Parts: sequence; C-alpha cells; structure tokens
Amino acid sequence: MPKEAKDSSAYKKDFTRLNCCVLIPTYNNASKLAGVIESVLAYSDDVIVVNDGCTDNTESIIAQFPTVQKVTHPKNEGKGVALRKGFKYAYEKGYRYAITIDSDGQHFAEDLPIFLAELETNKNTLYIGSRNMDQASVPGKSSFGHKFSNFWFKVETGIDAPDTQSGYRLYPLEPLQNMRFITWRYEFEIEVIVRAAWAGVEISSVPVSVYYPPKEERITHFRPFKDFTRISVLNTVLVTMALLYYIPLRCLKAIKKKSSVKSGLKLS
Repeated sequence: MPKEAKDSSAYKKDFTRLNCCVLIPTYNNASKLAGVIESVLAYSDDVIVVNDGCTDNTESIIAQFPTVQKVTHPKNEGKGVALRKGFKYAYEKGYRYAITIDSDGQHFAEDLPIFLAELETNKNTLYIGSRNMDQASVPGKSSFGHKFSNFWFKVETGIDAPDTQSGYRLYPLEPLQNMRFITWRYEFEIEVIVRAAWAGVEISSVPVSVYYPPKEERITHFRPFKDFTRISVLNTVLVTMALLYYIPLRCLKAIKKKSSVKSGLKLS
C-alpha cells in the first residue's frame, strides 16, 4: 500500500499486529533526537531508544516522551553494541521485527510504511533502505564507503545490494538470536547483514529518502581512519571465512539444485 494511502496514525495498529518496533540508537544527537522521536511516534507506539552513553541532554529529551521505551548504557559502547542490546531488549519484550532509524535526522519516518508493506508479504527478509547516493549533497567519503561496502558484500555473499551502509533497515529478530558477532561499532552493520545472508535470511532493498544537511550542520561520530580500518579488518575476516566455507557451500548447493532439476526432468 502506498505510504500516502492512509493517515500516519493508522499504521500504529500494523506495527502492533506485526510485532514490529522502531529502534533508535543515539549518541550525542540531542539537537535532532526530539524531532526524530516525534516523527516516528506519528506512525508507531512501539518505539525503543538506546542511549549509548550520551553526555548531552539526551536523557531529558527521552523523558519528554513517556511512551518511549529506553535502554541506557552508562558509557558509550558503539553503535553495534547499541543495536545488539536494542535487538535483545526488543526480542525479550515480544517484538519479532525491528526497524532501525538513525537519530541524526537523515532518515524520514514517512518511509516506515514502505518497510511495513514489504513485511506483510515476506517475513524472513532483512530489508535495507536504499538511498539515492547520486545526489549532490552526498559527502565524498560516504559515496566511496558506499561503493567499497557494496563490493565486498557481493564477494562475501554473492548478493547484489545497492546500499549496504544504510542504517535504515528492517530486521527479523528471530534469526539474530543465535548469531555470534565480533564487532561493536559501525562495522557491525556490515557484519550483521553478511551473517544473516549466510544463515539463509533473504537480503532485499527498498527505496528511501535521505537528507544530507550542509557540511557545517552535519553531526557525525564516524572517524574515517579508525572506522575504515575496522571495516577493512572485518572484511578481511569475512572474505577469508567466505573463501574457506561459505562460497564452497554455496557452490555445492547450486550443484545439488541443478542436479535435482535435471533428475526431475528425466523423471517427467
């Protein structure tokens, strides 16, 4: 159903019926957080904010929204840990799906129904919100990281994905419960989709809008050298695992599938 087809508040019942929540990890984004929470609450009453050791007035902002559920870290542990603990909390509360949206105001709550519409038709899929990375406002480092990440994801999983760095996603929570992760910062968002793909979760994309403010207004905690190094180390580990196990396994499954198809043709 198109996102303009009904009033935003009508989607609240859909979130509850589908056991889906909206998860907002945040670290020192106080200037944008209230607006993000308010926009999301127009679509869902099932909202969880993970305060990842914020040192600004994030706590007082969250307190303005009494229906919002909260997970608080005493100190900053990284976006990956914030997401992992948010997933754990959500699952324990009975949610089976979580849509993650960044707290810096780059994503639009108006796109939430797009994810819900996909969830209605396919429940064993991790959906990534694909941004238009060709717009002039996209920072150069984001464009490079986007292409870099997409390339290695294809190598590791054999799957073409247009935007593997987008933080706007819908996660099925059940498959994540038994996965072991080795990352805790930004690189987790790469690791989780690779491991999900290896576990048989379908990876798909939906188009979403994105807003990149002028350079002087941007809020980012991404550290180019340290975080690109972490991502490179992670990809080295994942490619090694793929070459030694997952790619041969994928080839074996393809051969078996081809053989079964041929056998079926002979029998008919």
